[in-house]
Amino acid sequence: MEATEFEVRPDPEDSRLYEMVAGLDQDGRRIEAPIINERPLTLYLNDRRVVTAVTIGDHPEYLALGYLLNQAMVRREDTILAVEHDPETRSVRVRIDADRDLDAMMSKRTHTSGCALGTVYGEILERFMDTPLDTSVAFRTSWLYALSRKINTAPSLYLTTGAIHGCVLCEEDRPLVFMEDVGRHNAVDKIAGYMRMHGLSPRGKSFYTTGRLTSEMVMKCVQMEIPVLVSRSGFTAWGVELAREAGLTLIGRAKGKRFMVLSGEDRLVWDADPAAVSEEPRSAKRKGSTSDE
Repeated sequence: MEATEFEVRPDPEDSRLYEMVAGLDQDGRRIEAPIINERPLTLYLNDRRVVTAVTIGDHPEYLALGYLLNQAMVRREDTILAVEHDPETRSVRVRIDADRDLDAMMSKRTHTSGCALGTVYGEILERFMDTPLDTSVAFRTSWLYALSRKINTAPSLYLTTGAIHGCVLCEEDRPLVFMEDVGRHNAVDKIAGYMRMHGLSPRGKSFYTTGRLTSEMVMKCVQMEIPVLVSRSGFTAWGVELAREAGLTLIGRAKGKRFMVLSGEDRLVWDADPAAVSEEPRSAKRKGSTSDE
């Protein structure tokens, strides 16, 4: 059965995710502006506290499980016994049928360039090349243009509040799972958690983000075994280097009819004429300015 577009998407009507704050505009007039909320969320693996993340507060179970998966603290072979969210303590406990030497993993810590100071633990960098990516996948440029149009015109929290990033799991020209958060690494982790909890395979999938194509984004995408990563923002040199080493297709600066591919170009099928693609409407350009917030 073909997947439905936007199985999960942001809910701009969810007022729990933002609050109205009084202030002044450029003309000195009194205004009220919707401002995104940030909340601490403490993650546990079995009985061990792992980290306290800063998040907007939606989909806490997906965020917790996805974070642990992308840090390799929870692995593909593990059985997930429970994912328990406690709203009162603002915590999520993930229970698995295995013991992990978290002390050893957390002693190897790399701070990344992600917003809100992302972190990768353990031997993620050392194990990076051991994660297989599907070499048979093709990605059509017509899909790229269709995805950009659908995602950048979809209702989002960014249109309501700004100061937020979006990430989308896609299949061909269909956006499937759209998550937002104050840090793009949180939005990625929510999608990773959703995929594991719903048994969604990475086969044939691509990943779209409003954020920069950094080493952290590349590592997370490879960890999720998704072979194509797209952004409307730019690249970092290390992100490109890691993408080339892993065989990840890396497409950036995808705005309107323009894009750049700096890694994995063999997967591209050039089936769309850029001259026939319309430029982005002004509203979509404003929406995409999340790239560096």
